[in-house]
Amino acid sequence: MLNEMSITENIARLKEEVASTCRSAGRDEHEVALMAVSKVHPAEAILEAYEAGQRLFGENRVQEFEQKSPQLTGLRDASFHLIGPLQSNKTSKAAELFDAIDAVDALKIAQRLDTAAAARNKKLPLLIEVKLSHEESKHGIDPAELPALLNAIAPLTAVEAVGLMTVPPWSEDAETARPYFRELRRLRDEVQKTHPSLTQLSMGMSNDFRVAIEEGSTCVRVGTAIFGKRVYETV
Repeated sequence: MLNEMSITENIARLKEEVASTCRSAGRDEHEVALMAVSKVHPAEAILEAYEAGQRLFGENRVQEFEQKSPQLTGLRDASFHLIGPLQSNKTSKAAELFDAIDAVDALKIAQRLDTAAAARNKKLPLLIEVKLSHEESKHGIDPAELPALLNAIAPLTAVEAVGLMTVPPWSEDAETARPYFRELRRLRDEVQKTHPSLTQLSMGMSNDFRVAIEEGSTCVRVGTAIFGKRVYETV
């Protein structure tokens, strides 16, 4: 049985830490959203977080969330984003289940999402994942290819690129992530000149979200610090 008070307390503490970091950085706390990364946690944990006031959630796998979603249909004002890599054969189901797709790194994926979203009379926001590290495990488009991808996505009518996201190499020292966050903001500022809808920067997780906020993040993704250790069996 999950401890509701611990989830409630964790969310309250994290929201205060986000607000405090924004104040220190001279930013409006309302500019930064806290995403609760609920992947590999059961629907009951999401429901408890929702009762604690959390509304933005991130899931990593289409099939996993499909199994949980029937228990979450009553959360009318909650927003669920797919934050993990998306395979082509899962685009239709992803467009059906999610309110936004936060890890697009190929035109083919964007085109398939556009077709699926249009069939549902749905407008689907996209974040473009940019790979700024040399780690093989990291996903994302090469920064040099970003302008061409944005230009190709722009004519699509049922999807819209609204920002960028990245995952830097993990380190216990949050400062090592700062150059990656700074570079993503520079890229966003550059492409925003021709694509003004690109306002969002999804960067920063449990160990480095404070640095990410200082560098301009508009959404920090936090999982373990809210829900504890992973308890859901992935599929």
